[in-house]
Amino acid sequence: MFMVDVEGWSITIFNDCDELDYCEACVSSDGRRWSFDSGDLYGTDPIALLSTWEHQTLESLLKAL
Repeated sequence: MFMVDVEGWSITIFNDCDELDYCEACVSSDGRRWSFDSGDLYGTDPIALLSTWEHQTLESLLKAL
């Protein structure tokens, strides 16, 4: 897993063999929190909401680390 900060949100992402798998948790600067639950409906994972370009860009950045 790795953590990124984006516009006040701390996002923990699960990395599976250099591919983005799912978002483990998101926490805002004001304390709002979202956590992964395997029972959540499809599309509620923030990683699933990324565009194809955003997903590929984030994976490229991950591979460069």
